[in-house]
Amino acid sequence: MRLVQFQAPHLMGPHLGLESGNGGGVINLNAFDPTLPKTMMEFLEQGEATLSVARRALAAQLPVLPRSEVTFLAPVTRPDKVVCVGMNYVDHCKEQNVPVPKEPIIFSKFASSIVGPYDEVILPPESQEVDWEVELAVVIGKKGKRIKATDAMAHVAGFTVAHDVSARDWQMRRNGKQWLLGKTFDTFCPLGPALVTKDSIADPHNLKICCRVNGEVVQSSNTNQMVFKTEELIAWVSQFVTLYPGDIILTGTPPGVGVFRKPPVFLKKGDEVQCEIEELGIIINKVV
Repeated sequence: MRLVQFQAPHLMGPHLGLESGNGGGVINLNAFDPTLPKTMMEFLEQGEATLSVARRALAAQLPVLPRSEVTFLAPVTRPDKVVCVGMNYVDHCKEQNVPVPKEPIIFSKFASSIVGPYDEVILPPESQEVDWEVELAVVIGKKGKRIKATDAMAHVAGFTVAHDVSARDWQMRRNGKQWLLGKTFDTFCPLGPALVTKDSIADPHNLKICCRVNGEVVQSSNTNQMVFKTEELIAWVSQFVTLYPGDIILTGTPPGVGVFRKPPVFLKKGDEVQCEIEELGIIINKVV
């Protein structure tokens, strides 16, 4: 299933829906069952009960709202946390001439950086070095602490596409070289278009992943290049923190980012960034 949060002119506030296929229209889940919550966070917290309603809705051949009539929101908004992983692609490590990490490198973005799949990315006046990073995002579906890698997928609701927009000056030189500020300006975490449930993906660690800037391919790899896979990341992170439904894990970016180009290339006003992952979909964000 392809779960979405959306708005439409004839509906009050955000609603939950099903995308009728990659790039398709939207089935309004709240119209199918008015008792369903209207946010993905509450939907995920209710677990199998709400998922089974969504599966029934998918089978029911319901009316589909055309894509042109809806506004897609990020599939998850206001999660408890956005956990990020640095240097998690073998080929991205090679690009920087650094060794492959022996254990995951974890940082975070604040949830206030999340925007929708087609929203604008705002260049902050404080940075001159804003860069792109396409990433596979994992969405947690079940609470857990000290989760074993062998049990980890039971805690996953699904996957979505993320753009880990990064201000390299603040990440690499300012703020004592702590990465947080450079990663968490407003609008620096576009997500979407849908939360694709794990049962709909054959293998999340064998998906083509790419990023285009103004139509030019800048990143092109495969999630099979990930150093630490989803299961290992969940086991590692849950040693330190409790994972809650709706929590998002950005699993790292492949090579091709702007900062390591010679000379470096950064995003500018008017650019359009497309982040695409096979089976999950594409998010398109204009830079303003």
